[in-house]
Amino acid sequence: MKIGELLSGVRLKQPLAPQLAERDAAGLDYDSRRIEKDFLFFAFPGARADGRQFANDAVARGAIAVVSEAVSEADAPEDLRSRWIQVEHGRQALALAARNFYGKPDERVALTGITGTNGKTTTGFLIDSVMRAAGYTTALIGTIEYHLGDRVLPAVNTTPESLDLVRLFAELERIGGTDGALHATMEVSSHALELGRVFGLRFHTAVFTNLTRDHLDFHGTMEAYFAAKQRLFASWDDAGHGPAPLFAVLNRDDEYARRLTLNPKTEIIWYGSGPESNLRARHISTGFQGLKFEVQRGKTHFDIESPLIGRINVYNILAACGAGLSYGIAPDVIARGIAALRAVPGRFERIDEGQPFVVVVDYAHTDDALRNVIAVARGLNPKRVITLFGCGGDRDRTKRPLMGQAAAEASDFVVLTSDNPRSEDPLAIMNDALVGIRRVDVKHIIEPDRAAAIARALDEARAGDIVILAGKGHEPYQVLKDRTIPFDDRLVAREVLKGYGYHKTV
Repeated sequence: MKIGELLSGVRLKQPLAPQLAERDAAGLDYDSRRIEKDFLFFAFPGARADGRQFANDAVARGAIAVVSEAVSEADAPEDLRSRWIQVEHGRQALALAARNFYGKPDERVALTGITGTNGKTTTGFLIDSVMRAAGYTTALIGTIEYHLGDRVLPAVNTTPESLDLVRLFAELERIGGTDGALHATMEVSSHALELGRVFGLRFHTAVFTNLTRDHLDFHGTMEAYFAAKQRLFASWDDAGHGPAPLFAVLNRDDEYARRLTLNPKTEIIWYGSGPESNLRARHISTGFQGLKFEVQRGKTHFDIESPLIGRINVYNILAACGAGLSYGIAPDVIARGIAALRAVPGRFERIDEGQPFVVVVDYAHTDDALRNVIAVARGLNPKRVITLFGCGGDRDRTKRPLMGQAAAEASDFVVLTSDNPRSEDPLAIMNDALVGIRRVDVKHIIEPDRAAAIARALDEARAGDIVILAGKGHEPYQVLKDRTIPFDDRLVAREVLKGYGYHKTV
């Protein structure tokens, strides 16, 4: 593809030189290590490094030109000035170029994007199951892992860079062929929206779960965090790149969802518990075996049965039902898809070795998520709730005492430990959380070694109790200051339980 065609729609700071516009580009990438002969290299600032410092490396590997932001052609390395293409926004340029290069697969792959603070992952798994039940060939992109047809791929980011997304859509087209229905479910993070990783993509349906305090280390304020989420529901710019979604599936019970500004052409499906919702649950029954309830939308009623536990999952299921309805999927097919999802890794995931108390692992890592997961446990009528949690390092410090207070107010016993401390001192992080715990008169212990802390939480448990190991969920690692080590709450808990003499026989 000629460079001029590849960059069609991209906002350039200077017109392309004719001799460059007519050159053929064999590919494109933002990682200089993957550059091949006649590729375009997109260089923009990243979380760990500035891609512009690798421009010479990319050219040495065969890059035909460098596409960059913020650096003028005059400021480019002297030997690269003739092939330095300056754009207004590097990631937006990459997104549009990727769509052009791969033939705009998002116009043939139906996209559902899910944003919000809590519930994105479970809702994503549910929607994917519904679309599979409806006969779609699907992709699932989110925090835990990526699914591409029947393949499972490791997740690098909750929402990948635009080029990686478009490549996934193109591969989904190849797997599904030209005759089948294709669908991709995506968790769309606030970081991805702010940075432009999904710029220009055409979403059929956009889902908003809720908004609570999180990621303020990146966004600064709740209003800025909300503004990033808002981007999923609006046209990207006046040039028409990325039209507003056809459908918005919104949680009517969340104040931020009610504040969203929507395109007049977007059809809204409100879900929730009150009469203002046009998609709601009735006659809810919950227990260890899962959920049962009736979904009502106008004169339409259908029954849902799900193995997922806890009333909080009623919201996630309603969101998935709304997404299914936005595609015209029949209620009985939606119900079949919901029932087919047995569990979501690291989301109230039960660890059962035959012990007389319940152990669950959950990803809850905000104060609101902690309250939700403890409320799920309370709904199962345990004798006591024992909650283990920690707070991540290099993240918003102000939420740490809030998490401590949330755990203390809702639990009978709290174990404060380390999460992913990253570059911070684990004890300093724990001291921040301890401030919140001490606002409440609750029994608690402090143990910075997470494996030892899990053992102490399980040692405290008695018959009829529920132990919640919160914070890391599906993660099989722990990020320390100088290295990342293998660590999985689920595996550690199983080994501790077996050490106590429990062992489940099938």
